[in-house]
Amino acid sequence: MDKNVSFKSFEAIQSVDVDKIVSLSEAELRPILPALVRMSLCAPLDVSKQWIEGRKQLLRILSGLEVVNSIVALLSVDFSALEQDARKELQIRQKLGGGAKENLLTSSIQHGLALEFERSDAARRLRLVISEILFIISQIYNVHGKIRDPNDFVQRPCELFETTVYLEEVSDVLCIAQAELPNLLPIVHVAEALLRVKYGSFLLCQLVVNVPDCYYEVCKYLIMNGEKQDEDTLGGRRRCHALRMLANMNPKQALTIRSLTVEECKMAGLAVALSLDHGKEVTSGNGVNDVISFISGLLLSSNASVRNWFSIYIRNAQKLVFSQKKSNASSSMLYSLKKHLLQELANIIPSQGFHGNLADEHVVKASALIRLYCALKGIAGMKFSTEENVQLLYLVTCHPQPCAAGVRLVSLALCMLLACPFLQSPEETQAVTSWIQWLVKEGADFESTSGVRASFSEMLLLMAIHFHANQLHAVVDLVCSTLAMKIPVRPNSLSRMRIMFTQEIFTEEVVTAHAVTVAVTSNLSADITGFLPVHCVYQLLKSRAFAKYQVQIKDWIYKQICASSAPLHPLLPGLMEVFVNTIIYPTRSAGKSLSNQPLSESEILAVFQSSNVWLASKTREEANGDSAGPGLSEQEKGDSAGLGLTSQLLTLYYILLYEDCLLSHKKAAGNINKYSSYSTDLMTKVPIKYLLHSAQQHQKAYSGLYPSILRLVATHYPHLCLVEDWLSEELVDSPAVVHSLVYPHNLPVCSPLRLQEALMTCTEDPSVVLQLMARLSHLPAHRLMSFADVIVKSLQRILEPDVPCKVVTMVMTLWRHLNTVMPRRLRVMTVNILEAKNQLSPYSEEDIILDPLIVLRCDRRVFRCCPILEVVLQMLTAFLAASRAFLFTHLQASSGPSVNKKQDVAPVCTEQEKEELRSALVAAQESTAVQILLEICLPFEGEQLDGSMLNSVREVQCLVCCQLHQIFISDPGLVKLVHFQGYPSELLPITVAGIPSMHICLDFIPELLSQPQIEKQSFAVELVSHICQQYALPKSLSIARLSINVLLTNLMVLPGDERGKFFAPLLPSLVRIAKAFPPLYEDITSFLIQLGQVCGASLATSHSTHGPMLLSPKFEKMLTQDQLHDDRELKKLTQLTFMDILDEAVLNKGVF
Repeated sequence: MDKNVSFKSFEAIQSVDVDKIVSLSEAELRPILPALVRMSLCAPLDVSKQWIEGRKQLLRILSGLEVVNSIVALLSVDFSALEQDARKELQIRQKLGGGAKENLLTSSIQHGLALEFERSDAARRLRLVISEILFIISQIYNVHGKIRDPNDFVQRPCELFETTVYLEEVSDVLCIAQAELPNLLPIVHVAEALLRVKYGSFLLCQLVVNVPDCYYEVCKYLIMNGEKQDEDTLGGRRRCHALRMLANMNPKQALTIRSLTVEECKMAGLAVALSLDHGKEVTSGNGVNDVISFISGLLLSSNASVRNWFSIYIRNAQKLVFSQKKSNASSSMLYSLKKHLLQELANIIPSQGFHGNLADEHVVKASALIRLYCALKGIAGMKFSTEENVQLLYLVTCHPQPCAAGVRLVSLALCMLLACPFLQSPEETQAVTSWIQWLVKEGADFESTSGVRASFSEMLLLMAIHFHANQLHAVVDLVCSTLAMKIPVRPNSLSRMRIMFTQEIFTEEVVTAHAVTVAVTSNLSADITGFLPVHCVYQLLKSRAFAKYQVQIKDWIYKQICASSAPLHPLLPGLMEVFVNTIIYPTRSAGKSLSNQPLSESEILAVFQSSNVWLASKTREEANGDSAGPGLSEQEKGDSAGLGLTSQLLTLYYILLYEDCLLSHKKAAGNINKYSSYSTDLMTKVPIKYLLHSAQQHQKAYSGLYPSILRLVATHYPHLCLVEDWLSEELVDSPAVVHSLVYPHNLPVCSPLRLQEALMTCTEDPSVVLQLMARLSHLPAHRLMSFADVIVKSLQRILEPDVPCKVVTMVMTLWRHLNTVMPRRLRVMTVNILEAKNQLSPYSEEDIILDPLIVLRCDRRVFRCCPILEVVLQMLTAFLAASRAFLFTHLQASSGPSVNKKQDVAPVCTEQEKEELRSALVAAQESTAVQILLEICLPFEGEQLDGSMLNSVREVQCLVCCQLHQIFISDPGLVKLVHFQGYPSELLPITVAGIPSMHICLDFIPELLSQPQIEKQSFAVELVSHICQQYALPKSLSIARLSINVLLTNLMVLPGDERGKFFAPLLPSLVRIAKAFPPLYEDITSFLIQLGQVCGASLATSHSTHGPMLLSPKFEKMLTQDQLHDDRELKKLTQLTFMDILDEAVLNKGVF
């Protein structure tokens, strides 16, 4: 009995709309009579006049229906006593066990339950229905209210619920009983029990329509207890049928019920059924109905459990569809779904069959159907019937109109041919071949008419490239990315399409020649998705097809570089790498070496001519007085925002990568290559530092390029990637520094000539130059380039002692600003300006790189002007790094043994020897620089010091110590070299205290002590004494003890004329060691006693007479250098040293 409750009845009773209830027919009114009778007879909570009038209308309608009397009789029963009897019956049933097969109350009835129901009064009828329902519930649920076995679904035979004559009366009794006894008969348990009886779906709808507030609760409960695959079992089919009837009763909630099935991943057949019942008429704005969208959403869901759940349903359901039992096939929801989708295909397919013109309004719907069928085939594994294959082939080979949706449809259709191969007959193969040839012919018109940049032409070209390279996995990836789904495509299924592409449509030579003629993508960026010409060129370059067929691709790549914009397209860095590889590493074909041509220097320079640095590098007089103001021109705003910056960064990456690969190839190929490096003049003009700084500021737009450029620049141009430079630039560019500078609006206009005049008079009136430089400090760095000559030339002027410190500081601040955009030219200019001797010709960058010590051959005043000295030290670090990189590059470029022309002559120099020579040269340069820096820490000849700690020499010493610390930690081996060379002992207190890395010396001091030169031994002992004071470590203690042993040894072996010269300067070191390590005073005093005895013995041997011992002040100030050679004076110094040790180490309470 499939008679369903009408939607009008449910809507009227749910909203309690009296007017709608009155308008219902008697048949529509019959299911809701129990609820209406209870509503009319029970005392209302609403006492408004409107409800009183409505209640009168209801009573007027009910009074005309005879069946109402029986319902009123049901309501007059004592439900309290009825509930008590029912619960007693439940207790008896629980004692007997839930496994009883028949109802004890109704089993004793002789004439049948239906006849007993007919003869009984209202109370007896209620008892019979409640008893039967409770018996079925007890078979399903245990004592705790849980379902005993979810898989045990058995139809419960019951005469009362199977007699159609009494079904309406039984439903009335059931509705009244559930409404009056909700605790005894929970509606969800009753709903689950009714599924086990023959007409349970009908009774369930009758029950729910009288309790409309429980509609969602009942539906959710039934779904949660349902099976995942509901068409395989009787319970699943019963449950699906009941829920479909409930959905038909309330169509507004049908799609909500469907969403519950997806949420719980249960009853997939119900989801399809509800879609077919209620989703056919629901369409989106583009004409795609709800069925297509819903099924596609399930198969393409990001939730793997939902996707797997529905895929398993399709696989299981199609077994029934293709089974031999044709009668059962039509009962499957998949059969209905396939039939509906075929009808959708038939509605949009052109009547011409193959190559028909598709209507504009059907294009989007056709794309959705293609993706749905691909998902059904690839993800769910559904097999297409012959009729489906034919209809899909008609759809795939149709001709859409040139529009964005048409381009999308063609791309999807092309991918479907590869993902779902269904070519059977030669006629079908010829139709697909003709259609692809039509695509090749109409591709350009489609792109121009539709306005879509990523056309299907690039996809065709890319597929042909992959087929020629036999990269079937790449074809599969291309198909999956276009369809936006991961589907398995077997490579052997692509064999027919591969033959079609490679032999009939695209040969490899045709593909290569055609790729060059494809227009570049204007404003290519990461925002442009899809398959572009750059993808095709990239794959052809990767397969070296251009070199093989001698097709020059250089011009196309250059145009594409110039047409790129931010954010960077992710394929462009890879394109540069493949292009460079095809230039440096040639392709061997037919005995010939074939390669692509590199970009010319004129083409490279043309890219950078639009950059801010290039424009600002042209020295010019500003005609407009406010030209040096803080504003930016439109071009500069565009450049800073990324317009043109992308092309410049790509070109820079190409140059660096070219040089890097060329260098590696020269080393591997024995210094033989067709192409040479770019000229030094070109590399000087390229604003590497500025571009690197710009890429750093826009890392989000250039995340795929910035790390690679930084790596190459750090390798080949380390002097442009100094950590100190970057830290100082961040400090200068930080907002806190910028806002701290005072910038009144009435600052004077600045020009190079005016700045030069103000600098010349800065000693008389510094306010003018300070205001001008304050204005310049707010300008972008590239706009300061026209002032570079004036700023650099002023360095000689500000070395004068009467120049205010504020002026010096401001000039150096501007210098650092310029260093961010033109570091190489600025450093060379600065070195030439600060040079001590005027050369006939200025130094070039190559000269300074070959001899970095030129930086330190500057005016002596620089070494007492700390702001300028700081810049000089920065330049020294840069040129030392550049020199190391140059020597390394030169060694790699000239790799391979150099042999004389004669065969019998051995190689002149091996690779190992060359590397050793290079390391020796680098060490000599750096150690010499360190020695010079140490020398400037001492006062110059004739220099007068004021004696305070706040003087220029002290400040210079701090700067030098910081610089040496950086040098030492970057190359610890240099520390050993410098100390083995030695330096004035007067600097030891400064170096040990000012250079934190001096503790490294503890590692090599024993080796230094073992040197045969007594000068090195003496220097080592003094070094040990200062290190012990600074670092009182266990290792220092052992080395100090070793140094004392060395002194004892030398005491025994040194001749008498050298004894005083050696030991006299070292006696203060013993005091420092004793003060640092008091436990060593015994060893030290023992040594002093022996030294005194040796001196005394020497004096006695020479018949010297001892005068009285004089107690004088500290021995460092008591004796002159000439007196140190006398044993008598050495003996006196020994005695004084002993007294100093007593005062400062033994008797000093602070030590302990």
